[in-house]
Amino acid sequence: MVTAFILLSDVKDEIDYEFVGVDLEHAQSNYYFQGIPDYVNGANISLSDTFDNYHTYEINWTPDIVEWKIDGQVGRTLKKSDTWNATANQWKYPQTPARVQLSLWPGGLPSNGKGTIEWAGGLVDFDNNVDIKTNGYYYATFESVTIECYNATSGPGTNNGVSYTYNGYAGTNDTVVDGKSPTVLGSFQANGENMDLGKPSGTASATKATGTAESVPGVSGGNPAGVDTHSSPSSSGGAIDPASTSSTDSGSGSTGSGSTGTGGFSQGSGSQTSETPKSGADKLMVGQEKVMKGSLFAGIVAVIAMMAL
Repeated sequence: MVTAFILLSDVKDEIDYEFVGVDLEHAQSNYYFQGIPDYVNGANISLSDTFDNYHTYEINWTPDIVEWKIDGQVGRTLKKSDTWNATANQWKYPQTPARVQLSLWPGGLPSNGKGTIEWAGGLVDFDNNVDIKTNGYYYATFESVTIECYNATSGPGTNNGVSYTYNGYAGTNDTVVDGKSPTVLGSFQANGENMDLGKPSGTASATKATGTAESVPGVSGGNPAGVDTHSSPSSSGGAIDPASTSSTDSGSGSTGSGSTGTGGFSQGSGSQTSETPKSGADKLMVGQEKVMKGSLFAGIVAVIAMMAL
């Protein structure tokens, strides 16, 4: 099992802390530029037992350096000046707006690549591990997360706008626009082409929705087509006809052994055949985005106690 505390951008710039459950004496630092699989950028930082002790892990990210700190001490520094790639004529340095992600994922799944399984310390034991026997699940605990925005004098780190967008396909910091256009969707029915769709009446620029939006995606309400697909299974135990589903909802849901979803953390996306009907939640996720106002560059701190195998 692997615990992760990472920054990940839409173009897959990435800055990582990862903690492998079989190694409680090291925090692994890593970075990627636009998702290019250069597996030479990782480095370990030594520390005391990550299961028995809480530690403060900090990523200090500026236009010129990335610092990985543990308990206030710098464990590793990456300089932008050391990432120049003359062949590509660009800096291979994380430089685009990123979200903060905390996760626990099974690096040792049999379906993963051999190298990933070996890196994670072998196959995950979902039957006999003490955490599984005691709690029924693996876990990591997080005490707090703090984000402090970096405020540059120029460039995308100025933190003067309300959103970050791109004005080019290069996906580098010179194509990032610190702009005034909001990117927060007006409702669960809204999308990038109509951000006010489904916004409550009486609100400026509201656009009337054609169906009932979900208040909690995948749990309560309808879907963009106005058809609620969340009714309970039929008593006969057979397949449900979406056309005959009720417009009421119990407000809760569960995933059984037949679910097509997988646990853990994934940076990719799965495929779904046309024969498998999508839930209202699946439909609502299409075209949606979440934006956290703040500087492109920042100091991000997480206080974490890791799980152990």
